[in-house]
Amino acid sequence: MKILFVASEAAPFVRSGGLGDVAGALPKAFNERGHDCRVIIPFYKDEINDMYQHTFRFKASTFVDLSWRRQYCGIYETTLDGVTYYFVDNEYYFKRKGLYGHFDDGERFAFFSKAVLEALPLIDFYPDVIHANDWHTALTPVFLDVFYRFNSQYQQIKSVFTIHNIEFQGEYGEELLGDILGLPDWARPLVMMKGNVNFMKGGIESSNAVTTVSETYANEILDPFYSYGLESILSERRFKLHGVVNGIDTATYDPATDNRLFENYTVRNFASKKAANKKALLELINLPYDGTRPLVSMVSRLTEQKGLDLVGAVIDDMMRADMQVVVLGTGNWKYENMFKQVEERYPNKFRVILAFSGDLASKLYGASDIFLMPSKFEPCGLSQLIAMRYGAVPVVRETGGLKDTVPAYNPETGEGKGFTFKTYNAYDMLDAVWRAYACYYDKDNWTKVVKNGMKSDFSWDVSAKKYLEIYKKL
Repeated sequence: MKILFVASEAAPFVRSGGLGDVAGALPKAFNERGHDCRVIIPFYKDEINDMYQHTFRFKASTFVDLSWRRQYCGIYETTLDGVTYYFVDNEYYFKRKGLYGHFDDGERFAFFSKAVLEALPLIDFYPDVIHANDWHTALTPVFLDVFYRFNSQYQQIKSVFTIHNIEFQGEYGEELLGDILGLPDWARPLVMMKGNVNFMKGGIESSNAVTTVSETYANEILDPFYSYGLESILSERRFKLHGVVNGIDTATYDPATDNRLFENYTVRNFASKKAANKKALLELINLPYDGTRPLVSMVSRLTEQKGLDLVGAVIDDMMRADMQVVVLGTGNWKYENMFKQVEERYPNKFRVILAFSGDLASKLYGASDIFLMPSKFEPCGLSQLIAMRYGAVPVVRETGGLKDTVPAYNPETGEGKGFTFKTYNAYDMLDAVWRAYACYYDKDNWTKVVKNGMKSDFSWDVSAKKYLEIYKKL
């Protein structure tokens, strides 16, 4: 099967979050199963490392019509780990600092979505399935249906659209319809939502299948609390909605080989090695080491979505217990300031590191006993998967992918991988923390729950198989 994976970012070339990890790992899993999956992303010349850019080969160029505009489009190509990657070059749109947040993001990603389709004859690759991801590429299925179906080489292409985070939908004023998108009158309802242009709505309407990154999230986004206004269109198109849990790159995230850890370990010797990692990390961040107390960690964007209001409400209760807490991440100044104040109150028990660091993240996963992730909503979440692989037991709210990947631990049966709570309530979260804290001192049960997580299969192979089933049905 021929698959073109369309995304706004892809690891290791350029990554700002989970989408980049997906685009970097899922196509590789498809190819390992004998399929031909290729990836196309924008050529961010100021963001992609020169080490990679030196491997890019110029393939061809064309022009893309975007309403009254006629914009240059170059295509570059490289191969990494058996996957072919294409890069759409236009310096006006993509030679900038930062991937997102520019005043003309609507125009930039409308151009990219159409350039993907213009590129197919240039790369001589007409896929069976085009798989678009999030609002940045949601117009690709729209443009495919509106402008390209008359061409025989495009007629049999099926389209899949994945919602990674429904909060961000690509909403713009109605003036984009003619000035940028150039849609004919009959096609304009595809992207119109409550008087605005909504890119994500267009992807939902036009694609042959819609997926989300966990089964629970696929159900949650039918509810107004989670859908950010798209519940009606999703309910109408529920027949093509599927949930597929993300995986992680188990070669990259492997405590047995991760060279960022102070000491490597496996499920057979994790106890002593994690203690050594904890000691070294605490020395690095200037916290006292005590082998008897648990280390609780958070590796997260510091935003409301991540449940930080709950943490702020009960952090003093947690700090009264014999535990240490380390938070790694950046984000909203309100939460950065909140954690700085906690550190001032508890200088020997709490540390906040306001940074985005893969090196420190690995060290923290390897050192932690408990991993706190009390998200308000979580489409899938990768941090809890990495934490379990590194032997850090997650405490999570039962929402989205957290519910699907972290079954609650049952000390009677020895089954389960973490400690959970349901309602978005600070004291329900605190209760789950206390259950994990108590279990930590019950070494038999603690060993069981740690091993349950470390032995789990979080590879992309499981997810790839489910996506291929969807493709084949189409």
